[in-house]
Amino acid sequence: MLKLAVVGKDVSQSQSPSMHTYILRNLGAKCSYETVSVPPAQFTERAEELFSRFDAFNVTIPFKGEIIPFLKRTEGDARVFGAVNTVVSAPRTGYNTDGEGFSLMLKNAGVEIAGKTALVLGAGGAGRSCCKKLADGGAAVSVYERDEERLYGVYRELGGFSPLTEVPVAPFDIVVNCTGIGMHDTVGKTPAVVFSGGTAEPVGGQLLSLCGTAVDLIYVPAQSEFLRIAASLGKKTVNGAPMLFYQAYYADCIYLGRTPDAAEAKALYEGYRG
Repeated sequence: MLKLAVVGKDVSQSQSPSMHTYILRNLGAKCSYETVSVPPAQFTERAEELFSRFDAFNVTIPFKGEIIPFLKRTEGDARVFGAVNTVVSAPRTGYNTDGEGFSLMLKNAGVEIAGKTALVLGAGGAGRSCCKKLADGGAAVSVYERDEERLYGVYRELGGFSPLTEVPVAPFDIVVNCTGIGMHDTVGKTPAVVFSGGTAEPVGGQLLSLCGTAVDLIYVPAQSEFLRIAASLGKKTVNGAPMLFYQAYYADCIYLGRTPDAAEAKALYEGYRG
């Protein structure tokens, strides 16, 4: 039986235990899955014990970068993004399955990205993953970030997108909210951006009326204010619940040494969702 866990600042309400247990059971494996909440100030002293307590573990906010010094190597997207969400303990290897989860979410939602224009709001860890996968998929990507140092740091590191410190009121095929605004204590709000001309205001119909598809990585609430506005304008909307499931599926395939299969992942998600 695999001993697994999710580690973050506060994972007491995490869906990871039920999600991973469901996936692994349906893939023919058994596991125990714990939640490990760690105050940020204690992470360095407690990180080492994770490798002895668990066969593998998932890492979430705010430790996706902090875990890296404890690893022997990173693979694939984890190396590109400088962030890890999946760790296999024995070889001390880190992976990042967020980008794969995002790509499969769009594919299964029928959102084409090749040859499309995309605006990503936020250049944090999630924004980096989404930006890279959109660009790799053939989209012309623009990324808006209020923190210019972060924005241009990501641009120097990844390239392949247009960095924006102001958002043009222009048509984009896809607009993705990667800021986290709209969940927890910001429910009912949309991310504030500086529009061309220097006016800072929340994203609303002014921009979303021109888009084709609105994507929000938030999955609680099921319809963020960002998506509610887009839906009211007749736009296609996608919330982040499938991405959460798919990144878990890709992580479990790593744990089992199994080749991921998009059709299998979709069938599992539909079964999980009921």
